[in-house]
Amino acid sequence: MIQLSILKITGYGPWTLTLGSDREHELQMLQASLYKQIQKLFSEKNCLVFLNRADEFFVVSNGLGLDDHIEIQKTLEKSFEINLTISIGFAESPFEANLKAYDGKTNEIILDKQYNIFGFVSDSSDSKVTIMHLDVDDLTSKRTTNSPYEISSLIFQLYSKMSKYFLEKNSLTFFIGGDNFMVVASDDAKNSVQDFINMIKNDDKIFLNCGIGNAPTCRDAVKLATKSLDTIREIRDSGKEKPEVYELSC
Repeated sequence: MIQLSILKITGYGPWTLTLGSDREHELQMLQASLYKQIQKLFSEKNCLVFLNRADEFFVVSNGLGLDDHIEIQKTLEKSFEINLTISIGFAESPFEANLKAYDGKTNEIILDKQYNIFGFVSDSSDSKVTIMHLDVDDLTSKRTTNSPYEISSLIFQLYSKMSKYFLEKNSLTFFIGGDNFMVVASDDAKNSVQDFINMIKNDDKIFLNCGIGNAPTCRDAVKLATKSLDTIREIRDSGKEKPEVYELSC
């Protein structure tokens, strides 16, 4: 069972217009500051936040109850002029949890009216998070023949393919910077990641590594996924034949 909390800025479009035309630099600083604070508050509770379109944030929030979300909302209200809604959902797969959170918001299933929290909080002890951390193997060699912008274009094309492929497996893909991606994964996604790696290798001549982590909470799952990816690099650097996928659980 996986739980997602989706935070979205309320009335962001109309509010930005009040800042005048010379506002973009202020908005970029605000979005960066907001992301930093949300990541800090949730990571302290063993969760992890994924940035979605800058005005929306996806949190894998296994282990958090309504009181935890209220506590975070109180802190955010004190720190920023803007308000956020939180929509919570849980399900067997990440995409289904996303749909349940969306359903809770659109049908106004109110959990706390004062702090704009909607949806459904899991009371199940069957908490399971699977994170896949993928990166491009030896991207440095491509920089010898491609400019920085061409590299970025390549990475975003890869992101598009990855997002589409794993969405069909009821999973959510996020670009986390550099040549790194994380997939909040279903069992189906985990079992098919080697097929995806092979497809990208054959079609695009891009070589991927994937570290997988399984744990009751997101921060622990991410830690294991990154440790798995580091293990792949260590095996490669030792001169041994490296695996393309490595998995750890706790």
